[in-house]
Amino acid sequence: MILLKNCYRILASIQADESGGIPGITGSDILIRGNRIEKIAKNISPEQGQSVELIDCSRMVAVPGLVNTHHHFYQTLTRNLPAVQDVKLFQWLRYLYEVWRHIDEEAVYYSSLTAIGELLKTGCSCTLNHHYLYPRGMGADLMGVQIEAARTLGIRFCPCRGSMSLSVKDGGLPPDTVVQTKEEILEDSERVIEKYHDGSEYSMCRVLLAPCSPFSVTEVLMKESADLARRNAVRLHTHLGETEDENDYCIKHFGKRPLELMMDLGFIGEDVSYAHGIHFTDEELSLLAGTKTSIAHCPSSNMRLGSGIARVREMLDMGINVALAVDGSASNDTSDFLGEMRTALLLQRVCSGAGAMTAREIFRIASEHGARLLGYRKIGALREGYAADISLFDVHRMEYSGALSDPIAALLFAGYNHQSDYTIVNGRIVVREGRLTGADEEEISRNANRISRRLLKKIALQ
Repeated sequence: MILLKNCYRILASIQADESGGIPGITGSDILIRGNRIEKIAKNISPEQGQSVELIDCSRMVAVPGLVNTHHHFYQTLTRNLPAVQDVKLFQWLRYLYEVWRHIDEEAVYYSSLTAIGELLKTGCSCTLNHHYLYPRGMGADLMGVQIEAARTLGIRFCPCRGSMSLSVKDGGLPPDTVVQTKEEILEDSERVIEKYHDGSEYSMCRVLLAPCSPFSVTEVLMKESADLARRNAVRLHTHLGETEDENDYCIKHFGKRPLELMMDLGFIGEDVSYAHGIHFTDEELSLLAGTKTSIAHCPSSNMRLGSGIARVREMLDMGINVALAVDGSASNDTSDFLGEMRTALLLQRVCSGAGAMTAREIFRIASEHGARLLGYRKIGALREGYAADISLFDVHRMEYSGALSDPIAALLFAGYNHQSDYTIVNGRIVVREGRLTGADEEEISRNANRISRRLLKKIALQ
């Protein structure tokens, strides 16, 4: 058991007080038994004879473990490349595909550790990863490699079996060296669902199927992936509505806009989520709301690539489930989840005014909405009986001075270090006093930098 004692504030209910702030519960304890929150109350006393780890939380804010709904772990190895620091999505992809086609099993493992480590250290307890890159001749079980990394560090994991089947020679964007045939993709998709998917309530590994995008897979693969997912009760994910170039591509090649294409292929609905969702018309937003399709909002990546600003305020008002995501680390270029929350808060105010987005709404988007996108019912909130996914931040530091009239919102409005002091996932302490418990951070960094240098050297020699 773990007892979080005398928490300075607990974000147990994402409601506002009369001033619009987030009141939280003051001076209470959280008792964790096994993988669940057993009790939230003042002055909890453990049963006599029980072994309990007690953590003094009198300086800390406790928030639900945060949920990241779109990422590409392997991209941590290609951050900040000068050649693509200032270009749009399609040019960015064409350059990076030539680097990414050299990734191998080791690259996937250490990039996964890097991304997961960053997420855990910034309060995220559950993440999706959209891995769609399978270089030709790669015999390794890349889904298994990512899952091993997730188990090592202890994050709740939703790996996507992504895919690309439409290469340049067939009118797509990716090169021939990183695409697979429809048969290869569907066969391996069935394998990973059977081997790794756990649909139980507190599952630590839920598989999704995720054809990459309308410009990198065929219509047949998109439709058959949706059929396969539904036969196996797993969820679907893809990129959609990210850029105007994507709209132009779909109109040229399919005679319709991206969302209409998805509707025709059956790739829409409550079990479907789209990453980005920037360039939707009013009518398309109504369709998303009516079908209960979710959006994974990626503000930093959208800003970095100049893709645009998603209409999050309007989506929320229409009842669309909008969750939050850091996106891949070659377009963010970080996996700082608390930092992503701050960016999402401020970006909506740029286009819609100072009251466009509140701190409590961002916390809801980053927790409850993310859980809903992934189909979880017992994560994303600090409630008795829910999974013990909790992030703790010390707000009694200099950077929060003067901000403690609303200590929960202070995590977004104030501070400069977004690192958690403790992150607990499924009842396991995976970040303790700001450090990962499952692996050596310096070793991860050394290996990731070594592999990154190797990848960049290969493209330099071409």
